[in-house]
Amino acid sequence: KDPNKVALMKHDNPTVSSNPFSGIKALPNWRISYNGLTRIPGMEKIFSNFTVSHAYNSTLSMNSFNSALLYQDPLSRNYPGFIDTTGGGNSFVPYFLVPNITISEAFAPFIDLDMQFTNQMGARFEYKKSRQLSLSLVDFQLSESRSTEFVFGGRWRKRGFNLPFKVPFTKKDTKRLDNDITFTLDLGIRDDITSNSRLDQVTTLPTAGQKVITISPSIDYVLNNRVKIILYFDQRRTEPKISTSAPITNTRGGVKINISLAQ
Repeated sequence: KDPNKVALMKHDNPTVSSNPFSGIKALPNWRISYNGLTRIPGMEKIFSNFTVSHAYNSTLSMNSFNSALLYQDPLSRNYPGFIDTTGGGNSFVPYFLVPNITISEAFAPFIDLDMQFTNQMGARFEYKKSRQLSLSLVDFQLSESRSTEFVFGGRWRKRGFNLPFKVPFTKKDTKRLDNDITFTLDLGIRDDITSNSRLDQVTTLPTAGQKVITISPSIDYVLNNRVKIILYFDQRRTEPKISTSAPITNTRGGVKINISLAQ
């Protein structure tokens, strides 16, 4: 869009109760989900459920704004006529003082495919993309953060799973699980980058950034209608893009027991 046609603030406000941002119109955010692919002839033999999702959201915000008491308009043309002497005679005093404006938008997700096969197996693919722009009118800098993320997932649920060992805490010598057991594996890759630009320069300096790789396998077993046992493992590796940070790897693992006390 032409920047001269983008509504920001109205300076011709007749009263102090007038809204200087009435020219900014709210635009719709959306989320779309469709699960009718299984109605295609032949697809119901492969998938029991196939959901496609897409979403977008965006916000424009400012932390505060003040009216300048030293503002003057001698020609009545909505142009400042007072030169701020503290700025070396080069700065004008506007009608409104806005320290910061932030724009954030995200495709969360841009595309999400969640598939459930007829053989109790499942797969998932998700692609997200987002950015945030923060304009500081105090030190005249623009900070931009961009993020791209891919998520791959798989799961398998089976009833009556055979184990190579005896099931503990059971009276009979059995190696078979009677209830549902679910195997899940998630793999995620996220790429973040942050850069700063000064309004009076053409160069852009990277200030932060990292690539995060996660792997999260887990096993869920429903012991009964009240107790669920989860064996999980989670590893997250962070590779920074600037030399002042070091790579970090965090690993978690263990057993969780969920007990439901609801009647």
